[in-house]
Amino acid sequence: DDIRDLLDRHFQRLTSTEKELMYWLAINREPISLEELQEDFVCYLCATDILEAVGSLQRRSLIEKTSTGFTQQPVVMEYMINRLIEQIPEEIISQNIAIFRTHSLVKASAPDYVRDAQFCLILEPIIEKLLSSFGSTKKLENHLVEILSMLRSPTPGVKKSTLQMGYVSGNTINLLSQLQIDLNGYDFSGLTVWQANLQGLTLHNVNFAGCDLAGSVFTETLGNMLSAAFSPDGRMLAICDTDFQIRLWHVQTGKLLVICEGHTNWVRSVAFSRDGKTLASGSADHTVKLWQVSDGSCLQTCTGHTDEVFSVAFNPQGNTLISGSSDHTVILWDGDTGQCLNRFTGHTGCVRSVAFSTDGKTLASGSDDHTVILWDASTGSWVRTCTGHTSGVRSVAFSTDGNTLASGSNDHTVRLWNARTGSCVSTHTGHSSGVYSVAFSTDGKTLATGSGDHTVRLWDYHTGICLKTLHGHTNQIFSVAFSPEGNTLVCVSLDQTVRLWDWGTGQCLKTWQGHTDWVFPVAFSPDGKTLASGSNDNTVRLWDYHSDRCISILHGHTAHVCSVAFSTDGKTVASSSRDETIRLWDIKTGKCLRILHGHTDWIYSVTFSGDGKTLASGSADQTVRLWDERTGDCVSTLEGHTNQIWSVAFSSDGKTLASSNTDQTVRLWDVSTGECLKTLQGHGNRVKSVAFSPKDNILASCSTDETIRLWDLSTGECSKLLRGHNNWVFSVAFSPDGNTIASGSHDQTVKVWDVSTGECRHTCTGHTHLISSVAFSGDGQIVASGSQDQTVRLWDTKTGKCLKILRAPRLYEAMNITGVTGLTEAQKATLKQLGAIA
Repeated sequence: DDIRDLLDRHFQRLTSTEKELMYWLAINREPISLEELQEDFVCYLCATDILEAVGSLQRRSLIEKTSTGFTQQPVVMEYMINRLIEQIPEEIISQNIAIFRTHSLVKASAPDYVRDAQFCLILEPIIEKLLSSFGSTKKLENHLVEILSMLRSPTPGVKKSTLQMGYVSGNTINLLSQLQIDLNGYDFSGLTVWQANLQGLTLHNVNFAGCDLAGSVFTETLGNMLSAAFSPDGRMLAICDTDFQIRLWHVQTGKLLVICEGHTNWVRSVAFSRDGKTLASGSADHTVKLWQVSDGSCLQTCTGHTDEVFSVAFNPQGNTLISGSSDHTVILWDGDTGQCLNRFTGHTGCVRSVAFSTDGKTLASGSDDHTVILWDASTGSWVRTCTGHTSGVRSVAFSTDGNTLASGSNDHTVRLWNARTGSCVSTHTGHSSGVYSVAFSTDGKTLATGSGDHTVRLWDYHTGICLKTLHGHTNQIFSVAFSPEGNTLVCVSLDQTVRLWDWGTGQCLKTWQGHTDWVFPVAFSPDGKTLASGSNDNTVRLWDYHSDRCISILHGHTAHVCSVAFSTDGKTVASSSRDETIRLWDIKTGKCLRILHGHTDWIYSVTFSGDGKTLASGSADQTVRLWDERTGDCVSTLEGHTNQIWSVAFSSDGKTLASSNTDQTVRLWDVSTGECLKTLQGHGNRVKSVAFSPKDNILASCSTDETIRLWDLSTGECSKLLRGHNNWVFSVAFSPDGNTIASGSHDQTVKVWDVSTGECRHTCTGHTHLISSVAFSGDGQIVASGSQDQTVRLWDTKTGKCLKILRAPRLYEAMNITGVTGLTEAQKATLKQLGAIA
């Protein structure tokens, strides 16, 4: 109490500017520069006035200066926070707004750990006081709405702009969202909405027309992110993903600056040139592209690889770059002209990662053949092969002094190699899944590794000791990279987030949260009345497609839904997910009847046997499991594939099961014995989908080699090869009479084929992104297709015309952003992709 009285007396003597500064320093919680403080003020305050106020507060020992800025001692900060918690509810209740206008209670643009503290220590206690006063959430909501109305109709004598300019709207939105109030339909038009944390919120029909949205944070349209790179000055961050795009962000503000578009398949790798003016990208469309960083325009398209490009890297000492590909080669390119200068051959598997040494004289490549090869960059000659990994090598990186090479592997280990001799000097263990990315800190003392076990580990690479494990991601981490100044680490994950870490403290500084409603699987019910679709929003939707209505949304999965299938009686739908579970749902009630556990990796496919008693599933854990549908027990595990299983299908009599695999094969299994009857070989790449003809005499398979094969099951020979798609073919299905096949492709088309002749009857166009799945209706008159453009389309099989488009409301459906300020053009484009209108 004595300290409180003392601080009260000090505070009462302060000028209004000094009081504002004291509140801001408490809200920011960490040392802050004068420039940042100046930006926080609602009304412009010149640097001289701020310096004068800061000097006065320092003389009173109320604030202190550190190497990074100004802050308060903990006891002073606690005192100021308590004043906020007392003052803000009084202002809201009386509608006599002061601090609620001049200060943001939560800064959406603050580092994550600071923002979390602001929610916990400021916003939640204020909400508790307000709920105690109003008695219910609804009454509090109505009162907050009145305050927003007051901003549009100010009291006599008060300028409208004076009230609107400030943090009232942003604070109100943060209070409403923390109260879990549905903001759909809210009208914030014309208001100043600063520092609103809108990430992850559903904002259907919300009106932001004419708003100033500076400092507010929205959800991004991030897909499954595959690679990240900092610009040489550390100011920009490039991210690429399975949405075919590359995004460039300003690191400090978190603002999206540029979107690079032009690839026609997944973008797997990005790298900046040494001057930071050019960005290289490698894609599954077999190309390397060079982009102008300033505006995102494509400068060159480098062609020469005959399969997916997994990795790109610029020479740190010159204008050349290298790329590694599934075609087993590494290519050296001229960074100015895009010409192929040399091709390095020697690997016997996909080249997953490439890296230059710091002097640019040596390059390393890591491959699915379990090896790392060192090459002479100038001549292209082989120098040595590093062996020791027992599974594919996913990532390689040189230390800053060039003496050591690190490699991460599917065998869960990190190996350090002497770059001169090729000998393994140490092996780091600790990850419980594949190590997909390795990176050295700029001082060369620390190694970061990102893994399929959802964690990042930081190692003292000299001792092999794990210094720290970073938790927070909920899915596989595909890329890690240190910033050039060495203080921060970026990680990208298949959980649709980008996280920026202070790796010294282990604190998360910033999270970019992505959202997409891609439609992966589709399936018709046996009676033809219902269509099921699965999405990467973790839900299964049931549609009455005759009326275009979504009749049920099934919640429960914690990751993307990969496959859906109806039981033969139509009463149950099964779904499989990246969360490694299968769920059985009651169609009428929407309730989850049973959860099947057993797989240890993503489950890509699920299907019912003809009698409905058995369920089969195929997983990335390389196994097929057979389940008793009634009990949920696993009755058999079929093993033999050497890579992830993409698709499973029963023959109509239920005696045979087909499974397709990344190893380019299809296997046929005896369901009763679990014996592999036959292995069908012929595809030149991953086999994504299989389907039996209703007559059980033909099996169809499709592949990322862009073809469909029809197999004669009596001989095991390929009887027809269907060509026509010009990109990966992801899904194939037979019509109920067995005379027609439908296929869906990354080329954004559905093709309808005549089984007897192998001719393409129709090419169905309309989707604006890759197609993940196709399915026939029970009468064979309709083909449904699910796409990454977030829609399901229904096609007439006789004419090839689109009959209907089914789309779930997007996150920001009909959100009005006409005339908004405070956002970049790239940010506005992102909001439109999520449903916003302007």
